[in-house]
This record gives sequence, structure tokens and C-alpha cells, in this order.
Amino acid sequence: MIAYTASEAKQNFAAMLDAAARGPVVIRRHDRDVAVVISPDDYRRLHRLNVEELLALCDRIGAEAEKNGMTDEILAEILASDD
Repeated sequence: MIAYTASEAKQNFAAMLDAAARGPVVIRRHDRDVAVVISPDDYRRLHRLNVEELLALCDRIGAEAEKNGMTDEILAEILASDD
């Protein structure tokens, strides 16, 4: 993975963007990573994976709750009692 200091990234912004089109670019400040620049395609892919992972987690939790006796009616009662 390519890394730029914050100053290098500012001075070579176009080159850094070109590098990000080929792969992630780490921006470092004071010897620590502060940001990663990625291409729009990589961002969309990561976002889609996160959404898919969240939906899969919700499905697993729902199935476990249903297996343990949770119903829509019970859930509605629980939510109504929070008023």
C-alpha cells in the first residue's frame, strides 16, 4: 500500500489521486495513519459488503430470536411498554 505524509499528499495531490485509482493510499501525519484514500469503485464495493454483512447479521439475530420464542406480537408489546 502506498503511503504519503499529509504534506506530500497536499503537494502531490494529483499524483496521490492517480495512485488511489490503482489501490488504497494511506495518509500519515506525525507517524500515524490518519486517512485512506480509495477509488469510488472500492468505496462502493466496501459499502455494499457492509450493508450485506449487516443484513446477514439481522437475519441471524431474527432467526435466533424466533427460535427462542420471539413473535411479532411479543415484540410489539415490548416496544409499546417503553412509552
